[in-house]
This record gives sequence, structure tokens and C-alpha cells, in this order.
Amino acid sequence: VIQRRMDGSENFYRNWSDYQHGFGDTCGEFWIGRNDNLYRLTSTSKYQLLIVLEDFDGNLACAVYDSFSVGPPSSDYTLKIGNYRGTAGDSLKYHNNMVFSTYDHDFKRVTCPALYKGAWWYNSCHESNLNGRYLHGNHTTYADGVNWLAFRGHHYSLKFTEMRAEMI
Repeated sequence: VIQRRMDGSENFYRNWSDYQHGFGDTCGEFWIGRNDNLYRLTSTSKYQLLIVLEDFDGNLACAVYDSFSVGPPSSDYTLKIGNYRGTAGDSLKYHNNMVFSTYDHDFKRVTCPALYKGAWWYNSCHESNLNGRYLHGNHTTYADGVNWLAFRGHHYSLKFTEMRAEMI
């Protein structure tokens, strides 16, 4: 498991160092961290990415990408994903080939992490923001929640998300 959101107990609006080292509790909300390790893991074997989403009404959706890797530090941990299948709609393909960014390490200099209160593989800016603010469902602010555009849009923050890298 790479990431999990479930109750808002963990603040995901963090700096580059926190995402490098990881944070949270693996039994609760967390980010695996060690982007170097995520790179090493996904560069030594073939992985797919499974993303599970749940809204506050108990509706579940999933997205599966048939290949998944994170590039080396020299690429700023560029996201590489393959073909989508699932019930969530494809809100990650827009981020394919993007670098990981935090508010203090924004490589594109378009301020997406600061604007949308998260850390992600932003692409001017996002269709998904699973490390955004935990806003308990509908919210009036634009796209700064735990968002997946194709599932519930930019004005709905999801209750539960989990990202898993699964060896193929």
C-alpha cells in the first residue's frame, strides 16, 4: 500500500522532506514515503496500480492501471502508468509523465500544490488530488479536497482512498 486516506486524522499538505521520509500510521492514514524506495521497487519488477475510492454515501469505485512505475530521483519521481480499466473513470492518465510536487518543491512552477493544498504528480493542475485536504464530502472550495474528477468531481472530497502497487 502506497497511500491511504480514511478519516482525516493525518495532514497531507506537507513538504518534500515529509513525503521523502513517509508519514502516518500504516494501520490508518499514511504515505509510504521514501520516493527513492518507491522508484527502486517499481523499477525492479513489473507492477500495476490499484486505486480504491469510496464516497460518504458508501459508493465504491476502483481504477486499475496495467503498469505503474515511479522514475528515479533525477526525473523527480516521474509517474508512468499504463492502460486504465475500472469503475472510477480515468482521472490519473492526465498526470502520466508528470513529476511529483509539493508546495516547497514545485518543479513546474505553476503553484498547483499550494493552490490545491496537496502533493501529487500535478499537470497544470489536476484531475485527481488524492493527497488534498480531507473535507468530508461536498465542499465549496475548488479542487482542494481528496478529489477524483471522474468519480465525484472537484467539489467532493472522498471518504476513503487507497493506492496499491501490485506485482504482475
